[in-house]
Amino acid sequence: MGFLERLGNFIWNPWLLGLFLLTGLYASVRTGFFQIFRWRLWMRVTAGALFKGQRQRKGGGLTQLQTLSTALASTIGTGSIAGVATAIFYGGPGAVFWMWVSAFLGMMTGCLEKTLAIRYRERSRDGGWQGGPMCYMEHGLGSRFLAAWFSVCCIAASLCGGNMVQSNSIAAALEATFGWDRLGVGIVTALLTGIVILGGIGRIGAVSEKLVPCMAALFLGGGLIVLICHARMIPSVLERIVTEALTPRAALGGGAGYGMASAMRYGVARGVFTNEAGMGTSAMAHAASNVKEPAEQGMWGIFEVFVATILVCSVSALVILTSGVYQPEEALKALAEGAVEPAMVGAPLSAAAFATVFGRWGGVLVSVCLLLFAFTSLLGCSYYGERGLEYLGGMRWRGAYRALFLLAIVGGSVGDVAAVWQLTDVLNGLMALPNLCAILLLSPQALRLLRTWVNAQ
Repeated sequence: MGFLERLGNFIWNPWLLGLFLLTGLYASVRTGFFQIFRWRLWMRVTAGALFKGQRQRKGGGLTQLQTLSTALASTIGTGSIAGVATAIFYGGPGAVFWMWVSAFLGMMTGCLEKTLAIRYRERSRDGGWQGGPMCYMEHGLGSRFLAAWFSVCCIAASLCGGNMVQSNSIAAALEATFGWDRLGVGIVTALLTGIVILGGIGRIGAVSEKLVPCMAALFLGGGLIVLICHARMIPSVLERIVTEALTPRAALGGGAGYGMASAMRYGVARGVFTNEAGMGTSAMAHAASNVKEPAEQGMWGIFEVFVATILVCSVSALVILTSGVYQPEEALKALAEGAVEPAMVGAPLSAAAFATVFGRWGGVLVSVCLLLFAFTSLLGCSYYGERGLEYLGGMRWRGAYRALFLLAIVGGSVGDVAAVWQLTDVLNGLMALPNLCAILLLSPQALRLLRTWVNAQ
């Protein structure tokens, strides 16, 4: 585990995190900060279409709502609750600011990524569409090596972070809240997941389309109630977020404080992990859309980052900071002494924040949200792993992969996944590196497609 932790830190800090920010900044500058100055356009194409409803177009594929829901199924995971709380604990309130910066720039990274996914997609065996980084790496860059590299890491990551970590979160939450047996929870979760993934991307999209809006509405609705109850704290919390993000070392009691470097490190990392813009995984879900114009799907890439981080993660962060359950002095003392208790970080911290308004039902609300977030993540990640396997020519092994995926759900529900978290960081980094390079190299094509589409509006 020590080796994996060192390897993960070497990959992510600061090289890869910097590449994420630079890619997003480059895309933002080249498009004239499209996410700000053309917000009416991308909101009309995305949120506007959701209110109008969508019809199934001819030519196969999923509706744009289904592809968005499938992508959000994996991005709005346990990290949106537990991950944000952990980032605040280790990086301070300033981490939230850098999470926002990461998301703001990641909007345009996601736009170019999804545009390329549609540009280089191909027909699937069932007559629909399929694609992703492996397709634009091979057909756009002409590099089968990078495409195979990405696919291998994607398969491995789907079985680790996309699987065992999520099932462990489900089992732990239900055990803590209702006292349910972890093994039994794992078996039931595996059975439910198997029923859905055996139906392929069509069934995954249909289930995600129903579950994702409900779970997002449940969490956001509960979070907004907490924020309304603590409304008087919001101005001071926002001030702390900005001040501590831009101060070399924000002094607290005793002269100790969080540093700007730690705030940036945990904030940017959390933004990357929660919206996956530039990671390449969600591009595989978007490639299955029945949309015709590549740049139109790019608008959904912007909207995905907006929902996953700007909305969901921001509500999670503000609930924790306004409720008063997070005490920076105690957190810094625990970090300095190496005595961090499980109840001080992650989901327990989020549950304590909701409990300030909902009482014991706050823990139930967080547990239910964790259950839904983790379950939908399992669905999305199973498809990503299958796409990587299919690209490598291993469709004859799909049955074995699905069986292994379901067994890993059971194993993850009862096992210690600390080492799995470290391995997941490494695999995600090894996926992101070639994908970000591909986006930068193919950006002239994506930008040209975007300009042409915008001019036609």
